[in-house]
Parts: sequence; structure tokens; C-alpha cells
Amino acid sequence: MRIVDGHRPVLTCGRRLATNSTMFRKLLPVLSLVVFFWQASGAEFKTPVTSITLKDGDTLVFLGDSITHQCLYTQFIEDYYYTRYPNLQIHFHNAGVSGDKAFHALDRFDGDVAPFKPKYITVLLGMNDGAYQHFNHEIFATYEKDMTTLAGRIAELGAIGIFMGPTMYDSRVATVKPPRWLKNKEQIAQATMYYNALLAFYGTWARDAALARGNGYVDMLGPLNQLTTQERLKKPDFTMIPDAVHPDANGQAVMAFSVLEQMNANRSVTALTANKLGSKWRVTSGTGKVSDVKGEGDTLGFKFKANALPWVLPPDAMTGYQLTKAGHKLSNERVVVRGLSPGKYGLKIDGVEVGQYTHAQLGAKIELQSNEKTPQYQQALEVAMLNKERNEKAVNPLRGQWSKRKGQRSRDVQTKDPKAYQEFYAKFEAEVKRLLKLKRDYEDRIYRINQPKTREYQIFPVK
Repeated sequence: MRIVDGHRPVLTCGRRLATNSTMFRKLLPVLSLVVFFWQASGAEFKTPVTSITLKDGDTLVFLGDSITHQCLYTQFIEDYYYTRYPNLQIHFHNAGVSGDKAFHALDRFDGDVAPFKPKYITVLLGMNDGAYQHFNHEIFATYEKDMTTLAGRIAELGAIGIFMGPTMYDSRVATVKPPRWLKNKEQIAQATMYYNALLAFYGTWARDAALARGNGYVDMLGPLNQLTTQERLKKPDFTMIPDAVHPDANGQAVMAFSVLEQMNANRSVTALTANKLGSKWRVTSGTGKVSDVKGEGDTLGFKFKANALPWVLPPDAMTGYQLTKAGHKLSNERVVVRGLSPGKYGLKIDGVEVGQYTHAQLGAKIELQSNEKTPQYQQALEVAMLNKERNEKAVNPLRGQWSKRKGQRSRDVQTKDPKAYQEFYAKFEAEVKRLLKLKRDYEDRIYRINQPKTREYQIFPVK
């Protein structure tokens, strides 16, 4: 291949390529990829999407397979937006179905994605597309073709695509407990030896293809592998993927963090600074409203209404949250108090003592986002637990309905028994409608309890 006039790629493989049809068929996917990149870029390099900016009324759709169907990383991302932007009515739709490949996502795109008119669509596929075996070019070519078509459908819809590389396949777990759907020793051996590396290949292709189109990309495999390796230095049997494929709540907390961090999410919740100027106290914040400042000597009191709540996850996800340092990096709730005499001081919020600190600690900075004693943490936890209930009672059952639909279509019931097919679809549509309403009702409840409240802060000397 050479470049003519600095622009158009021209093939210079010689006449053998035209006469050797076998070689041409082998090279065809490669040539298709060249054409794809050329068309995607429009002969220009596009700037990729590096943030998710949602406004009031916008919708974010999570499209994927069983890892999305688990309703965990999606739930945790929802928690972030519910607490970080409480004054925006942002809507979320989980469009994950167990066992899906890119082909299946295309099959249900018009019914499960497009009707929600999303501004953003995240795409997490590939785990099933590789078929749990060593690299097979025909299998990859199918994935490449269907993912390219899917990217085109997202663009036609006017949505912004955020593509995610496949998650980690935990080969160490697989050696002890191979996934139940692997049917023979050869397939188990291939998956154990090669599948994590194969998913890295799929993810690298997805990254390059997404960026060529100007879409966003999130690396999932890297953070999961890195943190797992790090923890295995201390505990060799550590895992966040207990069946080798599906991350548990901790692994999915890492996934949620990866999406938010790599898409440059807003990192600060609260920044409060108190300075003693002579005998008077001055308290300022760019993240909320300060009022009723009162102080004498080394005591200080004031009221503060923050613009947001800290990002808090349910207790079963806290290991993953802590491993990523998600609180410090994406939910910073900082308090600085300067001018105190040397000594130890207590901090109360709404009459509850949440901690004791030295004057030096307060003068440098304390962080409250992970302090379970604070009323704002407890309020954010209430939001997270209600959203957990929303996902368990409405979102996950809704995904189950779409999984049943896939089963009906795969068995070709429409052709074999049209009447049974129609009866199934009537029940399917009624149940989907009911669950969508239930999901909206939960969302309304969340937007009633996620509003920040005015809190009363007190700092006082302790012995």
C-alpha cells in the first residue's frame, strides 16, 4: 500500500492478488477495515468524544450483553448522576440482554434503544462475540461488520456513541471453575490460555474504530486486570469476577469508575474554606450557599447548602469503590479551616459529631465524602439504595422480558406457530409497558429524595 499525492491509499500488491482468489478472500476483511477507517474519518482526523454532558431531560442508554443486564455498573453510574446533578431530570435506560453479540444488539435496536431518543449510547459488547476460543478471523470479521453497522445506526439516530472495550476474562478463576457454557476440554483450554488476550485485541480494534469515527471510548479490560493483579500480590485468589466472565458488584464499581473517570466526569462535590481574619471568621464555597456564619475564638458555626451530594454506592460495592479511590478522585468533599489555635477539634454536622481532627489537619484539608456519619452521606446512601431497588424490581425484570423475546425469535416461533408468537408479543408488550412505568415511578421518587439540604456545621475545641 502506498500514498498517492499524500491522500488516497492505493493497493500495489501486484497481479497475483487479482488471480489468487483465496488470498483475496483472506485479505478482504483487512481491505474493508481500511475503507472503514477512510470513510469514518472523511479524509480528516476527527476529535473523539471525551466527556458525557447531560442536560435536563436528556437520556443515556446503556447497550450491552449480560454484563450490562446485571444492572450494576449502570446502576452505579446512575447513582453518580442522581447525586451530582440533583436539579437535572436525567433519564437512563438499560438495554443489556444476556448472551448478546453485536448482531443481537442490532436486532433489537429499533425497539429497545431508538424509542428513548438518547443523547448518548454506551456500548459494551465483545465478551460473547469472540466465542470463547482462540482468535478466529471469520468470527472477528462478523464482530467487525456488526459493530461497524451498529456505529452507523447510532450516528443515524443522532446519538453520541461511547464504545467500551470488553471486560476482563479471569483465566485464574477459569482454571478452577470454567464457565458452564464451555462444552469440552479443548474449548476450556483455549479460553483459559487465550481469551483475556483475545478480548484485549477486540478492545483495541473497538478503540481505534470508535476514535476514527469521532466517538468516545472507555477501556474496561485494563483497570480490571491492573487492580486484580495488584490485589493478588497480597491475596493470590483475589477476584472481582467469580465466574470468570461476570464482574461482581466490586468489579462493576471499577467499571462505573472507569466510565466516569475516562469521560472526565465532574470531580468535586463540596469545597468549603473557613479563614479566621483577626477575630472574625469568613467561610466561602463555590459549590453551594454559606449562611449564618458565627464564631468566637476557636469556635465556628455556619450553615451550608451544597449543590450536590457525595457519590455513594451500596455496601456490597465498597471494595471496588475503595480500590479505585473513587471518593477522592470523583466525589471530593473538602473542608479547610485555617486560623485555629494548636489543638484538637470536633466537627458536628446537624448536631452529630462526625470526627475529631487536629488544627493542622483542618488547616491542610479534611475529606468527608466517605464519612458514613455525615447526614449528606446517609442521604446519598438512601438514594443509592432506592436506585438499587429500582434496578432489582423494575430494570432487571424489564431486561428479562427482552431476553425472553430473543429466545422466541431464535426459536423462529413466528414461522412455526404465528398464533403463539402473537400471543407472546401481546404479553411481552404489556409487561414492558408496566415495567417502564414502574421504572419511571422509582425515578420520580429518587428525584424527590436526592435534593441537598441546608446543614449546620460546628467546629469546637476538644480535650
